[in-house]
Order: sequence, then C-alpha cells, then structure tokens
Amino acid sequence: MLGPVLLAAARSDNIRRVVSAAPVTRPVVDRFIAGERLDQAMETVRSLTGRGLEVTLDHLGEDVTDRTEALRARDAYLALAEALREAGLGVRAEMSVKLSAFGQSLPDGDDIAYEGVLRVAEAAAEAGTTVTLDMEDHTTVDSTLAILAKLRERFPATGAVLQSYLYRTEDDCRALAGEGSRVRLVKGAYKEPASVALQDKHEVDRAYVRCLRILMAGEGYPMIGSHDPRMVAIAQELARRAGRKPDEYEFQMLYGIRTAEQERLAGAGHRMRVYVPYGTDWYGYFMRRLAERPANLAFFLRSLATRG
Repeated sequence: MLGPVLLAAARSDNIRRVVSAAPVTRPVVDRFIAGERLDQAMETVRSLTGRGLEVTLDHLGEDVTDRTEALRARDAYLALAEALREAGLGVRAEMSVKLSAFGQSLPDGDDIAYEGVLRVAEAAAEAGTTVTLDMEDHTTVDSTLAILAKLRERFPATGAVLQSYLYRTEDDCRALAGEGSRVRLVKGAYKEPASVALQDKHEVDRAYVRCLRILMAGEGYPMIGSHDPRMVAIAQELARRAGRKPDEYEFQMLYGIRTAEQERLAGAGHRMRVYVPYGTDWYGYFMRRLAERPANLAFFLRSLATRG
C-alpha cells in the first residue's frame, strides 16, 4: 500500500523540501546515488569496472520546465561523454538519458529533446560508447519511441527501455526485437492508472516473462533490468533455449541494490551492467527506489530511527 503513496510523493514539491532538508536523508541517499559531482561518478565507474562490472550512467534530472534547464542537462551529458573518452572507459560504460530532462514536455518538446540527445549520441560515439533512452510515465512512450527511431537512423546501437506493466509493451517488444535493437526490459516504477497499466504485482511479473520471451527469441540485444531472482533465472533459461551466447544479452541492476548478486553474475561470466545515477536532482529517483521494494523503505526508516 505504501508504494503508490511514495510514487505520488516523488512528484510533490512540498514533500521534496521536507525530505531533502532532513539531516538523516543524505547518508541513506548515498547508498543509491554515486555522488553529486561528475568526478565522484567517475570514481564509482572506475571502481565497478575494476571489479568486472559494466556501467550505465544517469545524470539525474527530469520534467524540466524551460529551455535553459534542458540545455544544462544536455551539457552535463556532454561533459560525461568527454570524461569517459578521456578515461578510455567508453567500452565499459554507456549513458542513460531521460528525455523529459532534455525538454520533452516543452512546446515543440520532441524537436528540442531530439536535438539535445542527438548531440549526446554524437559525443557518445566519439567516446566509443552509446546511449539508452530511459522510459518515463505512459504519456511519454510514443514520443520517446519516435525519437529513438530517428536516433537509430544514425546511431543504430541506441537503446530503449520498455516497462512490462503497460498493456502496450508486448507489442512494443515485438516492434523492437529486430536485428541491432537494444532493449532494457523493466517492470515499471511510475504510478500509472489501471486504464494503461497492470496493477497486480503477479500480473506484472507474468507480463515481464512474456515480454522477455519475445526479446530473447528476437534478433536484438535484450537487457534484463531486474533484481528479482526468479526473473534472473528465467532469463538465463530463455537465453539457453534461444541459443544465445553470454555476450548476446546482459543483466542490469541498480547501484546499491543486490551488489553481491551483481558480482556473482559477473563472476559467472554474464554481462552485468550497473545503473549508476549521480547529480543533485536525486529526489524523484530516490523516492521511486523506496517505492519499488519494501527492503529499501525499511532501510531508510531504520536509518531515520538510528540517526534521529
């Protein structure tokens, strides 16, 4: 029952101010966020890749309200791409972009977001890496997939994220299961109405497996975004049945969650990519992580109790 409350709180400015100002919040945020500065994020990249893991980096930010903010988000990713190029880490680290941070919801937002992310995709290619477009709430899906199609004309390795709790996602999986396509499949972390999304956890899980089956049987590159041990095991079995080699799919998990499992999978020869967020605009991301798993919320509440 707390999940929908926390997801609603993720977009509340009043609750944002209270949580952000609480002295006990910062140490807990540090579990899930790799610092506020680029140099801190790069240190995390070096640490993770040194342990055999791969990385996708998210400069936190979403729902920008003016063009200046959108340009600021673009420039943060350009600086990240340059840092990866200079460090020679492009082969191990890619970038995840939320188009709402690039002005997607502004007037002429599709054009603004495309222009911004195109610059980032160009810089990523120069750094020897690529970009994945994060998926946000259901109102952005058509726009995001349209921008993806345009980007893939020049940068076919551009990835997409699909969310199994949306009714439409099985069809989207079929459309994106072709050769060269990269799809990160997740369950979904936004508060969506019953008119567009499954509400029951078990139904979401079943939809995830159906979507995963489509992607594994296709000609693209599936990215399994899940911490659920059952989904990890199912993905391995579906990959085996599809005759996929270990480098023809990968697992993805969030920074700070199930770190021992991340290292176990990497040690067993699987490609394991860690989603590493950084930056000052961490509130929405942090609240969605609390909503996703009771263990995350319990961790936060214990910290409040022990530090309060």
